[in-house]
Amino acid sequence: MPPKISTDQRRARLAARHHLAAPAATVTDAVAGVVALHATDPATVHLSACARLAAPAVPAVERALYEERTLLRLLGMRRTVFVTDVETAALVQAGCSADIEVKQRKLLEQHLGQQGYPENVPEPSAWLKEVEASAEAALRARGSATAQQLSEDEPRLRQQLLMATGKPYEAIGNVTSRVLFLLAASGRIARGRPRGSWLSSQYVWHPLDEWIPGGLRAWDADEARAELARRWLRAYGPAPVSDLRWWTGWTAGQTKKALAAVSPVEVDLDGMPGVALADDLEPVPEAAPWVAFLPALDPTPMGWQDRDWFLGPHREALFDRSGNIGPTIWASGRIVGGWAQRGSGEIAYRLLEDVGAETRALVEAEAERCAEWFGEVRVTPRFRTPLERELAR
Repeated sequence: MPPKISTDQRRARLAARHHLAAPAATVTDAVAGVVALHATDPATVHLSACARLAAPAVPAVERALYEERTLLRLLGMRRTVFVTDVETAALVQAGCSADIEVKQRKLLEQHLGQQGYPENVPEPSAWLKEVEASAEAALRARGSATAQQLSEDEPRLRQQLLMATGKPYEAIGNVTSRVLFLLAASGRIARGRPRGSWLSSQYVWHPLDEWIPGGLRAWDADEARAELARRWLRAYGPAPVSDLRWWTGWTAGQTKKALAAVSPVEVDLDGMPGVALADDLEPVPEAAPWVAFLPALDPTPMGWQDRDWFLGPHREALFDRSGNIGPTIWASGRIVGGWAQRGSGEIAYRLLEDVGAETRALVEAEAERCAEWFGEVRVTPRFRTPLERELAR
């Protein structure tokens, strides 16, 4: 019989390892605890890190990203932008980003050859490699540059594509962002500090080996996937194999091979089959009652495909139609409500179930603490959910 690990034990692990019951000492520690922060919405990076610090401060996140450079923003799992520590970034690059680059390159070459506007590009593969090399050379000459500056240096970045011909959403657009996407996914360039505030997604680009001196460590793809699986299981396990495959975006074969290298143990998760690291079967002490206000797209609720064990019946209120979660209130390892910031700075919240007087008092105190450290900061999630919209009014 496989060892049994209860839902309460999964919640206890989440509380400790994600730095929700016990704050992290540094921003880098906070990020390492969850392996990677979602960065599709720039605000998530800062708010998720701060939610895990005893003394939350946006400038501390800025320093880690742009001055100390212990963190790196890169395209990774499921073709999504994440922020990880530099060591993990090397694993993501070899184990996820490289595959994405190959697929997206083939797609762009196809579009250049068939949907170029006003005319198709002859020999799109050769053309694309030449434009990439030219854009990278222009970036190295400048030291850093925006997409617009690079398109001035290399006008072919303004090559246009006609997409969705004949559809209501037909559109003409430049290839600039897609070429830079490929350069980033291949580990040649990196996103630096954004233009404007920390809420902006208009990044200044840098050669990766200059932004991170010497670049990222080179990993064999299979070894990188095995190590990434190990880190995910340490942070999010025990869990069903399907959760790991979903989180990484790997194929079934890649997932199976990575796990074979890790040699996990099969476990019983309250009737659901799962896997755990062989040295992670001992019970974890449950923390004292705790509460956390996590932002939209936070890595904890986005860490598993199967969320019923911590989400309960609250999916409709807290997710948008594309599967993006909004701001959530957590109490001792499960979601019990949602919150939003109003224009006045007030943190409005709603509990979606009866949590008892003790937890209600913790929630109220945490809402006041969040409003205090937010100060003059105003954040509207990029992907809005029903409850967040309602509370923000």
